[in-house]
Amino acid sequence: MSQYSSRDRHMRLRLAQEAARIMVETGNQDFLMAKRKAAAHLSATDTRQLPSNQEIELALREYLRLFRSTTQPRALQKLRETALTAMQFFRAYDPRLVGPVLHGTADTNTPVTLHVFTDTSEDISFELLEHQIPFETLDKHLRLPADEYADFPGFRFVANEIQVEVVVFPRSRHLPAPLSPVDGKPMQRANMATLQELLGNSDK
Repeated sequence: MSQYSSRDRHMRLRLAQEAARIMVETGNQDFLMAKRKAAAHLSATDTRQLPSNQEIELALREYLRLFRSTTQPRALQKLRETALTAMQFFRAYDPRLVGPVLHGTADTNTPVTLHVFTDTSEDISFELLEHQIPFETLDKHLRLPADEYADFPGFRFVANEIQVEVVVFPRSRHLPAPLSPVDGKPMQRANMATLQELLGNSDK
């Protein structure tokens, strides 16, 4: 039994490392998709061996440290600069930066994700149309506290050769922040002042 447990732990680590590699190389932040692809690549059929999202997050940070230590900080800086420009563009909608670009685990292929607040999502599309910015619509299925789920409208466009996703939340309802897919806690949301502080510290 102890030998099996050791093998099981080793496979969980390998799966976490492979999922982290997939997420970095594709820019896709879907943990479940990365787990499934990693399991297929490693022919892991025992679902008990699947790593948690937190284990993948740790492996992701280690992957970046080992294999992208030179290029990733520059990529992160560019992503954060693009995020700040986008937040200035949407300043009327109280924009907040979320996800890997905020946490420092983003790399070249990672999209910038913003949360904005307005009761009419058409406000965002009008802004983009008025400035002749091509975009596509999207829906984000997010988990809220008390294990509730909700779909939120959003928009995707390219700025500075970087993909930007803008998710729209109702301003009047004061919904709590969605839960992080990593640790299940409310997502951290950074305003422009916080992002400017991060841009002034190259170690973050």
